[in-house]
Amino acid sequence: MASTSASGRLLFSLSLVVLVLLVETTAPHGQAEAIDCGASCAYRCSKSGRPKMCLRACGTCCQRCGCVPPGTSGNENVCPCYANMTTHNGKHKCP
Repeated sequence: MASTSASGRLLFSLSLVVLVLLVETTAPHGQAEAIDCGASCAYRCSKSGRPKMCLRACGTCCQRCGCVPPGTSGNENVCPCYANMTTHNGKHKCP
């Protein structure tokens, strides 16, 4: 009876270790936290001549891409999706 209990505990322990290893190897690593599009776009558009239009476009781009380049302009190499998004007319969409 004692060996059955010991083998049951061993089996449970091994199952627990395998489960932890599976979760650890399948979980995404290095994934950035969700971005605060409102704050990021407010800063990005802070020097814009048309802030309402800038905020609307930036918000759309941020929601679709999950990133906003740092600074008030440029730095688009940090977020290629943001840099490559265009309007229906083929113009650069994101400020």
